[in-house]
Amino acid sequence: MARILCIETSGLTCSAAICDDKGNVISDTIISDTGEHAKLLTTAISNVANNANTPISELSAIAVSCGPGSYTGLRIGVSTAKGICYAQNLPLIAIPTLQIIATSIFEHQKDASIAVPMIDARRMEVYCAAYDRELTEIIPTQAKIIDENSFSDLRNKKNIHIAGSGAKKCLSTLGNNNISFIDDILPQAKEMSKLAALKFENKEFVDVAYYEPYYLKEYVAVVSKNKVLEQALKR
Repeated sequence: MARILCIETSGLTCSAAICDDKGNVISDTIISDTGEHAKLLTTAISNVANNANTPISELSAIAVSCGPGSYTGLRIGVSTAKGICYAQNLPLIAIPTLQIIATSIFEHQKDASIAVPMIDARRMEVYCAAYDRELTEIIPTQAKIIDENSFSDLRNKKNIHIAGSGAKKCLSTLGNNNISFIDDILPQAKEMSKLAALKFENKEFVDVAYYEPYYLKEYVAVVSKNKVLEQALKR
């Protein structure tokens, strides 16, 4: 039976899991909630491989959470996944981070008819999408500034659940207008298992050489005021 390693590093939490080709989780771990992915991801992978009695050489594919999310976190996760794929000649599976959160919403909220996964961006901006129970995207992935009119076209529907790192800050703006807010659902590797197994079955692989994370927005480095002043004085 095939074994798939799942890697999730899109936010502060670093997690890994091994599942079979039916989507059953064999081993999983969450090893970091401090953003120290570069230091701890390989430990997480080693832990799940040992617990599943599955050497890296016996894996069938690698699945990685591909974004949107933290620029640094995504690069660490994808580069690690690609490195293993290169070394072991394995196919690479890319799974949208928002879809992972949506899967978790439907798994834990059996009455949910629409899932709106949300990743905190900055100020009142979030990365979000909306899915039905078949995980069909009914609102495409986008960067959105949340205001009182956001998701107005969904509010006449029942059992809408918003979850993810961006959910809590939207509560005061959106209110309870037919919407339930869940602030303790974050993307985790174990929630990738069914999605990874389906893509593996359908051979939905990405090019290991050229694949890049889905950042949604370009990375912009923030330069401190002191650094700007220092650079100005050197001119």
